[in-house]
Amino acid sequence: MKRILPIVFVLALSCSAWTQENNLSIDADFLTRGEIRSGGLPVSEEEGAVNKDFASFILERTLIGLNYEKKNFSSKVMAQHSGTWGSSEGGSFNVYEAWVRMSTDKGFFVKIGRQNLSYDDQRIFGADDWAMTARSHDVLKAGYEGHNQKIHLFAAFNQNTANINGGTYYSGGVQPYKAMEALWYHYDIPRTKIGVSLLFMNAAMQGGEKDEPNEKTYQQQLAGGFLSYHPKKLNAEAAYYHQMGKSEGGLPIDAWIMSYKATYDPSAQLSFTAGYDYLSGDADFATPYQGQIGMIQHKTIKGFSSLYGSHHKFYGAMDFFYVTTYVSGFTPGLQNLYAGMSFKPVEKVSLDAMYHYLATATKLRNAEKPLGHEIELSGSYKFMGNAKLSIGYSYMRGTETMVILKKTSDNRQLRWGWIMLNVSPKFFSGKW
Repeated sequence: MKRILPIVFVLALSCSAWTQENNLSIDADFLTRGEIRSGGLPVSEEEGAVNKDFASFILERTLIGLNYEKKNFSSKVMAQHSGTWGSSEGGSFNVYEAWVRMSTDKGFFVKIGRQNLSYDDQRIFGADDWAMTARSHDVLKAGYEGHNQKIHLFAAFNQNTANINGGTYYSGGVQPYKAMEALWYHYDIPRTKIGVSLLFMNAAMQGGEKDEPNEKTYQQQLAGGFLSYHPKKLNAEAAYYHQMGKSEGGLPIDAWIMSYKATYDPSAQLSFTAGYDYLSGDADFATPYQGQIGMIQHKTIKGFSSLYGSHHKFYGAMDFFYVTTYVSGFTPGLQNLYAGMSFKPVEKVSLDAMYHYLATATKLRNAEKPLGHEIELSGSYKFMGNAKLSIGYSYMRGTETMVILKKTSDNRQLRWGWIMLNVSPKFFSGKW
């Protein structure tokens, strides 16, 4: 009898292992996009530089991922390559995601490794998938999901090398912050279509110089919330975030953003969208003309930083704001009033149009607030189940303020066109 019991115990463990389902898949994402742009690119003031304010190129990005999942455990490894057709530099190759996630039946989990952070509408944390090198973070994340609630805590600490006596200075790495801690809480109110999210983040930004013996780390905070309401045909969203702390230069930060967006779907084929974004800007913003430098003493940083969100998703598809910077390094903020529509004439085809009125948030010293009007047209066709062809064209009629802020020879006629093919095959999928 004593010999039989251990054998029964081993067999029971073996049976439980065999009854637990394991899932393994290998997939990829191939993206190729050709672009042609005219206007809006800053000119070089270096002696002998040739300035032609237009560009055309073809970009590519390849993602290959290995996914494994079983009860209370999952992991993912995804490699990423991106580059420009014909470039001798060879593009960039890195590991985009590499993480493991462990959970319990009660809803608690831990996730550690390189991972994408996407929350709410991706305004503060997002994948920024339009960019050829999608964003990820090396973090430890823990939390709870259940009973209409989600709470995530995550923390990161970055260093250039695993040195022993080289100090703790961090600069030029894959992330702009040296350390980061954040808390995100979401609650879906029962028997309603309302969701509420709260976010608090602290980021430690490296200041000083690498060879300075007294390097400093400045702490920056962000606090705010996101509200969504989703009845049958209406999708309404609102957000507010406030930034505090100190900048890398030691200046105090007092900046904020508010946004509103509403989408109405009268039918499955038609959708209307309207919204407004306001991002605070630096006071007394100087607008130097070409060849001049704006000199002004700032005592407080009032310009909101859009941090680690999906920037292309907001503020105009031409990416003139919060993707590229202004000439002085400060920002006059932004007002973005927009409206658009989406039409799906058949199942696999989508046609979209959007209009933006853009202006600065703060009063400028020697220019008016309006930046211009932007019109965006795009369409997509999904075929073969895992392939999509998209095309788009944007036009912006800029103002004299746009010319001054971007420091270009002409920002009144801005054009940008693109065509993109996205194919996402699944090479292997198995269960045992």
